[in-house]
Amino acid sequence: MAKHNNVVPNGHFKKHWQNYVKTWFNQPARKTRRRIARQKKAVKIFPRPTAGPLRPVVHCPTQKYNMKKRAGRGFSLEELKAAKIPKKLAPTIGIAVDHRRRNRSLESLQENVQRLLTYKAKLVVFPRRARKFKAGDSVPEVLATATQVHGSYMPIEREKPTVELVKVTDEMKAFKAYDKLRLERMNQRHFGARLKRAAEAEKDEKKYIGGSVYQFEDINLKGREKPTLELVKVTDEMKAFKAYDKLRLERMNQRHFGARLKRAAEAEKDEKK
Repeated sequence: MAKHNNVVPNGHFKKHWQNYVKTWFNQPARKTRRRIARQKKAVKIFPRPTAGPLRPVVHCPTQKYNMKKRAGRGFSLEELKAAKIPKKLAPTIGIAVDHRRRNRSLESLQENVQRLLTYKAKLVVFPRRARKFKAGDSVPEVLATATQVHGSYMPIEREKPTVELVKVTDEMKAFKAYDKLRLERMNQRHFGARLKRAAEAEKDEKKYIGGSVYQFEDINLKGREKPTLELVKVTDEMKAFKAYDKLRLERMNQRHFGARLKRAAEAEKDEKK
C-alpha cells in the first residue's frame, strides 16, 4: 500500500509498450565483431599503420576555437614541396594529400614541414616484390626488424597554458582599470576633433595677404602662458556689491540708450526755439 502524500499509482499500459522498447542485447557480440574486423584489417594493410595515413596539424575554424589544434584532411602541395616529397608519391607512402588546402601562415607551414621530415626519417618502405628492390626502399636489415604500428602515431601535442604568479604591488592596487578604459575611450572619440583643432591652430599662425604667406614669429599660439589667479581679501564693499542688480541696470541702460538720446536731441531743439 502506498505511503505518505504521494500520487496514487495509476499506470496506463494498454499500447503494447514492450514492442516500443529498444534493447541492446547484441552489444557483447558487436564488440567481438568489431575487434575481429580490426584484426583482419590490420593483416590486410600490413605493414602500414592501423591508424591510417599521416594527417597535418591545422587550427579549428571560427574565432571561438581558432586557438585549438586538430588533425586536418591532408597536407597541402606547398608543404609537400618544401619537404621535397612528390605529390604523387605521398599517398603511396602513407601521407594524406589535400590539393585544395592553402597555407595562410608561415608558422603552420613550418610546423607541418617539420612533421613531414620527422615522418620521412622514421619511415620504412617495403619493396613491392620481396626480391626486387628499387630506389627509395629500405635495406633488408631494417625490414627484418620493422613492425606494424598499432594505434595513433605522432600525436598532436597541445601546449598547456602556463600561469605566472607575481606579487601584487601598491601600484597595481592603485591602478583603476575602469577609469583608464573610460579615458582611452574618450581619447579615441575626440581624436578627430582634436586633430582638426590642431590643424586650424597651425593655419592661424600663418597670414595670407595677396596670395603670399607671411609668418609672424612674435605670435606663438601654442606656447600661451597659463593665467595666474591672485587671491585677495574680501572687503565689505565687495560683500555689499550686488552683481545681479548691476547687470540688470546696465542691460536697461543699453536698451533705452537710443530713446534717451532721441529725447535729449528733441529737448535741445525746443530750447533753441
